[in-house]
Amino acid sequence: MLVSGSGTNLQTLIDGPHAGDDAVRIVQVVASKPGALALERAERAGIPTLVVAQDAYPDRAARDRALADAVEGARPHLVVLAGWMSILTDAFLSRFPDRVINLHPSLLPAFPGMRAIEEAHAWGCRVTGVTVHFVEEQVDSGPPVLQEAVAIRPGEDVEALRERIREVEHRLVPAAVRLFAQGRVARHPEQRRMVTFTDTGVEGS
Repeated sequence: MLVSGSGTNLQTLIDGPHAGDDAVRIVQVVASKPGALALERAERAGIPTLVVAQDAYPDRAARDRALADAVEGARPHLVVLAGWMSILTDAFLSRFPDRVINLHPSLLPAFPGMRAIEEAHAWGCRVTGVTVHFVEEQVDSGPPVLQEAVAIRPGEDVEALRERIREVEHRLVPAAVRLFAQGRVARHPEQRRMVTFTDTGVEGS
């Protein structure tokens, strides 16, 4: 897993599938900065940790090559971005084709970027949500794996909305990881905007 902050979604995986599902093990947690609370969460769970900081390298491509080397050494089947606050270039993504997923607090393609919750609220949207999607070099542009809508309540402030969105994140991330661990979801090899599902009752589009 790649993290940058407090690691609440990491904790849901530690407490959920990592603890109780034989098909799921978190093999490494990599942070973009030292001192991230997510590192403490991983260390308490006995998960190996590492810091690969942007400012330790001359440019993002060099950082991503070092990051790919570090991640590849752990031999993951899936790379999960959970609060990773940096764009990944092809220097990283080409090493893990169709095996990197991200979490975003909107119903993509609506409101990509860092302020998705604030923007949906400011626009007066009635509905926003959460998306787990495949990662591409463009910001929040890969095809969705799972999505769940969250209604914006009349008079609700941004922080209250953020908290309800976080609750959905904590359901969707473990659900998506389990699907991958069970071999039940994949990106379509030819129709790259599509995701295919097997025996889940979920239809990809």
